[in-house]
Amino acid sequence: MNDQTTDPMDAPTGTPDPQVFVDYLGRTRWFGGKGRPFAVTGVRRVGLVPGSVPGGPVVLLCLAEVTYDDVGDEAADKVEHYQVPLALYPESQQRLEHALVATWDDPGAGRVHGYDALHDREAMACWLRSFDRAAGEPGGNLVDEASSLAFHRLPGHDLDLESHSTLFSGEQSNSSVAFGEDALMKVFRKVTPGVNPDVQVHEVLSRVGSPDVAALYGWLDWVDPEQRTGDHHDADDPDDTGGGVMQLAMLQQFLRTASDGWDLALSSVRDLFRQPELHASEAGGDFAGEATRLGRTLREVHLLMAEHFPTATVRGADLADTMAGRLPAALSAAPGLEEHRESLEALFARVRALGEVPVTRIHGDLHLGQTLRTALGWKIVDFEGEPAKPLAERLLPDSPWRDVAGMLRSFDYAPRVVERTWAEDDPEGADVRARKAAEWANRSKNHFLYAYADGDIGDEQRTLLDAYVADKAVYETVYETRNRPTWVDIPLQAVAEIGAP
Repeated sequence: MNDQTTDPMDAPTGTPDPQVFVDYLGRTRWFGGKGRPFAVTGVRRVGLVPGSVPGGPVVLLCLAEVTYDDVGDEAADKVEHYQVPLALYPESQQRLEHALVATWDDPGAGRVHGYDALHDREAMACWLRSFDRAAGEPGGNLVDEASSLAFHRLPGHDLDLESHSTLFSGEQSNSSVAFGEDALMKVFRKVTPGVNPDVQVHEVLSRVGSPDVAALYGWLDWVDPEQRTGDHHDADDPDDTGGGVMQLAMLQQFLRTASDGWDLALSSVRDLFRQPELHASEAGGDFAGEATRLGRTLREVHLLMAEHFPTATVRGADLADTMAGRLPAALSAAPGLEEHRESLEALFARVRALGEVPVTRIHGDLHLGQTLRTALGWKIVDFEGEPAKPLAERLLPDSPWRDVAGMLRSFDYAPRVVERTWAEDDPEGADVRARKAAEWANRSKNHFLYAYADGDIGDEQRTLLDAYVADKAVYETVYETRNRPTWVDIPLQAVAEIGAP
């Protein structure tokens, strides 16, 4: 409830001064420009969420335009746009002081107190009511023509309008809010024109009834009138990239009792380290069975994506050129790679000789942290792709072996993370733990890969997989060299193991 009874607020017609967003963005977890010199060069009104009720807040969606000073005017990352939903009240709300963004005098509404709406249960209820209303509209689409906001719903699930919202605190690139035990809404913070792959993939897989993803309930579009090239994006067409659409949020199944795949892997490694006299296959927390089930789940997801998204082929030479083209910069940034230059070049040369390689839509950023274990099996989540890549690049088809490679690298990292944690308290057992870490990683990777490939990997597929693993490990080596030098041996060992045939 509000801290005090308030009269209904008139619809605001303006936005806060851009300068107030500078401090606000700097203290959020999800702002991607931390450490870079920037200015907020504009704030655009997107529109009002239509689910407001008398006495409650007005919810205004804003886009803050961020311009960076450390790159030239032609740089792709010169300008970014961040979504800031504001819960607006005519009087201050003590319970929301921690989420205050701005107070200003609005030409249409008078004195306005604007708070980050995701911290306000009454504001979040506006979204929920809007999604619920959309379900009753023709085609499941609630469109506000004045603002071009459009709430879309898929059939088959009734929302619980009495559920309260809870903001998750751990995310770094977006913001997620749970509605009781019923639904989860992800609000995209950094937005760009075009269809968000997380929405698109979940939509396609939900429509065909995939049990291996969290079901999509709905999503929120905004069509920028300055970039509009047509109507709202066609929900049934995976080729539709959306014209001037910006996708602002998605509502999906909340897997409340699910366990994070990364956490489960770490727990399994800890169990093994507590029983150093046992082989990984004998330890109580053996992960091989889960790795097998996860491999089968990924295979099923890839088969559905290949069936319902466009497929194509790319030349092995083009793949090799891309991988080899990244190598000089990596060698310069991470000197430890130099001794592996020849073996890496030889591996990429084998890719160049492959001919045509099948590609389709994939996850694009797969690791154990993008998986959830439920009572009914594994779910794969977050199909947004690598956040650092441009949207157009994340929508491109790629080889499914890239996803497999990402998971293999995650299996390699999990025991090494636990190994380093335990070393602080028990340095004497380092040699045993190193052997156990390798044992766990190899066992998990082998079971996962065997299940994914259904026991059969041909020479061409093995070459592709080795190349994608090497490419990922090279990237990791650069990252660790720059950020955690004492960890660089983890990816370097993977590079050394790939090597030449």
